[in-house]
Amino acid sequence: MLLSLLPLLIMVSLAWAASYWLWDLAVDSVRGLLETSSVFAMVWQWFVVFGVRDLKSVVAPLVVIFSVTPIVVVLSLLVVSFMMTPALLSWVASRRFPDLARKNGGNFLASLGWSLLSVLIALFALLLTLPLWLVPPLAMLIPPVIWGWLTYRVLTFDVLAVHASRDERLAITREHRLTLMCMGVVTGLMGAAPSLVWASGALFAAAFVVLVPLAVWLYTLVFAFSSLWFSHFALAALAELRRREVVSADLNQASLATLETTPRALPAVALAHPPDSLL
Repeated sequence: MLLSLLPLLIMVSLAWAASYWLWDLAVDSVRGLLETSSVFAMVWQWFVVFGVRDLKSVVAPLVVIFSVTPIVVVLSLLVVSFMMTPALLSWVASRRFPDLARKNGGNFLASLGWSLLSVLIALFALLLTLPLWLVPPLAMLIPPVIWGWLTYRVLTFDVLAVHASRDERLAITREHRLTLMCMGVVTGLMGAAPSLVWASGALFAAAFVVLVPLAVWLYTLVFAFSSLWFSHFALAALAELRRREVVSADLNQASLATLETTPRALPAVALAHPPDSLL
């Protein structure tokens, strides 16, 4: 819980700076786009008929908020990945897997490159599926799946980078891909909870200073607990993989030893029962 305060401080500082310098500009730009759009003009007239006249003043901030939410989520995940995951991973390893050898199959640059590539793919998937968000059931399913895939990619790499070799990490990912993906989707659904803060509309505008830190802290805690979950699961999978490799190596050595000792016993048997030609 205390570790989450440092990422929270960084994220809130970034959010406050962005809101201070860009909030009014972004809202005015979106409002101007909505007012000049012929498509939305018919929508506004339809709402005016039903007595809703100030809808544009509410819709513009919401459009900005929902546009910024993916960026906040991605930044929260990256900040937790680089600032909290190493400490949480070390804590889990020291308490539950103290004898697990470290093979250092990844480094900081590899983790950074992997995370950035995963983020780009996830953002591209978000843009590609954006029209499907207009369908209510898909709007509730697509974002958690994409965030789940991103979480599974980033956290699996980070929690195995220190203890597993590259081949071990790939083997664990292949063997437990579905489970890790499901864990990521659950994380994505948990990450959707802070979005309720953004969706508070007028309340958000009135309590912006309070709700921004609250939402960012919730994102941070969700990804922090997800990092703990992935650490326990991935390190347990790594320990089991190495146990199976040791058992397999012992069986192979036993088989080789049997093959090596069997030919030595044959001459003794042959001498005990010599052929008739030697008698």
